[in-house]
Amino acid sequence: MEIDAANGLCDLSFGERVRFYSHNYMRCLMFIRTCTRPEQSFTKSLYSKLITSSHLLEDFLDFHGAKNNADWYYYREMTAAVRHLSLAGYTQKHVLNRLVFYDIDVKEDFRAYGEIVLSFINGSLSNLAPAILEEASRLGIAEPAEGGYPETNFPGVSSGEMLDYNIYDEDKDQQRNQIVRVANEFLSIADDFDTYEFYEVYDRDGLKALVPEKVNEVEIRRFEMLVHNLQSSFDSYVIQGGFRYGNRGLKQFRSYFSVIFHLLQIMGRLLHFYERHLIEVGYKNIYRVVRRQLCELVDPDRLLDCTINYGLYYVNHYFASGRDEAREILKENVEKGAIQVPIPKDLGFHCRPSLLVAKVVQRYGGQVDLVVDDHRFDASSVLDIQWAGGMIQKEGIKEVSFEGDVRALKDIEVLAGVNYGEDRMGKGIPLPKSLKYLR
Repeated sequence: MEIDAANGLCDLSFGERVRFYSHNYMRCLMFIRTCTRPEQSFTKSLYSKLITSSHLLEDFLDFHGAKNNADWYYYREMTAAVRHLSLAGYTQKHVLNRLVFYDIDVKEDFRAYGEIVLSFINGSLSNLAPAILEEASRLGIAEPAEGGYPETNFPGVSSGEMLDYNIYDEDKDQQRNQIVRVANEFLSIADDFDTYEFYEVYDRDGLKALVPEKVNEVEIRRFEMLVHNLQSSFDSYVIQGGFRYGNRGLKQFRSYFSVIFHLLQIMGRLLHFYERHLIEVGYKNIYRVVRRQLCELVDPDRLLDCTINYGLYYVNHYFASGRDEAREILKENVEKGAIQVPIPKDLGFHCRPSLLVAKVVQRYGGQVDLVVDDHRFDASSVLDIQWAGGMIQKEGIKEVSFEGDVRALKDIEVLAGVNYGEDRMGKGIPLPKSLKYLR
């Protein structure tokens, strides 16, 4: 083999190179082709080998224009299928392996459905393996002489043993601000995700109406990044010691957004594959033919069912459960105080002032009470504030107290200073810059 130093190129032909980049990939597929125990054989190490070898081959094929070549397009598309299904399989396997450490609700139902999803992914990879090897043969890529990898190359990660736990989490005061910040961010992300609220199991037509019009790779990947950033902050500044011991409330909270993050990863990979490779968008015949071939190997209806009726459902479920945990964490960690402020001049706590106060409290997530004599009202509830307003008007009260989260109290004090955002006739007025989130 000679190398052209000026261009950084060697004299290997395309055929020699494609055999090189297909070698490890095909050995994995030959192993899968003879696999008789997929539940044991599909390990994280197998998925990892499939991911790296298919990624290298896909990049090589794309560099040489396989997406625009009728002979090589099908081989390239199946390689992409293996990569994305393996990425989803790796993450789903990780979730099932780690489930024993996650302190979450409905764990057994979640496990059972997760095993069904993993079985679908493994079955799809098993369907792809012989088809890819057959297509490789048609393209003149011989199967490696040494055969498929032995099963010993892909051991599982679980051994049944655990190392001694001897680095302990410390409950430091300086963690408190970080805990509050992470809990608030979680609540904010959960509120944003409400647009995908899950009401009932979707049938085939419902799934196709939902994807990609309302649920798609771009939006799911956006939420994946938000939750990933949240998890990184938590691990860096709150708890560094894992799941086994320590503050149970905090570790349970982390369990929820860890599961959510991994589910979003799985959804993103499956949606990418569906949107990019299974939806019929190309006008050329080769695209339609290859799409039909892929649909015979990877059932698009089952893929959408796994993505939405498993992935989206449990993301919504664990956002709801995590909300409760986040609110409890805020109650325990927010600094509390009390303020005395005047009521809105002339009109009292009617719709606009009540709404603005409730929005302030909801923004921070901590508990705040509106106190009128010996009566307490939830200041995050517009109806509660208006109910209190009736009592205030009836008794001619001019000042009230708010008690609870000092962050919300600070903004309520600013809001009261501008008569709760309106003039004495009830017309809206500009708010201070610090309250721009209320506009």
